[in-house]
Amino acid sequence: MDSVLHHRGRIGSRTLLLTTAAVPLTGWAVHAVALHKRLAATRKDPLIGLLRRDAYTARARRLLARHGDNVAMVLVDQDHFKAVNDTMGHAAGDTVLAATAARLTAWAGPRAAVGRLGGDEFAVVLELPAARLEQRLAQLIWMLHTPVVLEDGRIVDVAASVGAATPDVVGSRDLSLLQRTADAALYDGKHSGRAIVATAAHVAVPSVNGRRAGRPGTAVWGRAA
Repeated sequence: MDSVLHHRGRIGSRTLLLTTAAVPLTGWAVHAVALHKRLAATRKDPLIGLLRRDAYTARARRLLARHGDNVAMVLVDQDHFKAVNDTMGHAAGDTVLAATAARLTAWAGPRAAVGRLGGDEFAVVLELPAARLEQRLAQLIWMLHTPVVLEDGRIVDVAASVGAATPDVVGSRDLSLLQRTADAALYDGKHSGRAIVATAAHVAVPSVNGRRAGRPGTAVWGRAA
């Protein structure tokens, strides 16, 4: 009898020990989930849900390393965005930005790197064979020029300028160089209603701090973009 009680006591102690040990583990698990959610939130723009610059850059570089020349870098700059804010209000501007983000995400797909570089500028890096590039960019232009309907029923006519660069033309998989070249292509066709695919000439466009020389935000005097 004593041996049975002793055995049961050992089982009970073991159960108590496991239960006690499980409490802090459960607490840490909950903490880890909460921490993961907070970290995920810091990786995304709180207004429109796209990746912030650092998170976008990290994912874009992984895509470039994995897929090589079958990758396209696409820059998007909202046209006349200041006019939307000035005439229709900042809430309308926020809705336009959110709509652009949603359209870019739908166009690029879940495996792409889609980020907001700041203001009304966006960047996408995605796996995209060269043979399909122009067709897909035409689709993107159509999506970005579709009017946005506000909650109060007002309609905002929107447009965006788009520039694209590929590693085979640029001669490099370096994200900064691809982005700089796509930026030059974008401003070559600013307000044209067309997506411009970079050529060798765009690779050679002078730049300052990673942006086209003369572009707002650079330190070189030049024609305003």
